[in-house]
Amino acid sequence: MHPDVMRELANQRGREMRARAREATLARRIRKEMRRRTAPAAEFVLPRIPDYVDGTFRDTELAGHDARLDDERPGRRQAAGRRAA
Repeated sequence: MHPDVMRELANQRGREMRARAREATLARRIRKEMRRRTAPAAEFVLPRIPDYVDGTFRDTELAGHDARLDDERPGRRQAAGRRAA
């Protein structure tokens, strides 16, 4: 291998290793700071993520499901020519 190519590969590896070391140091500092700050973490609340595309949640759908009439329940089949009483 040409000496210039070998030197460039060694330099590239050195740059990558220094970048990884900086990232690891930053991660350690962040973890250390997060451990020191226990009170604000208790105040942080994650927003609720909707279950469906229209923004509704499954528990609200299930709560309304019991209030429906039998005829309105999805998936219910009726015999031809008959209406459920």
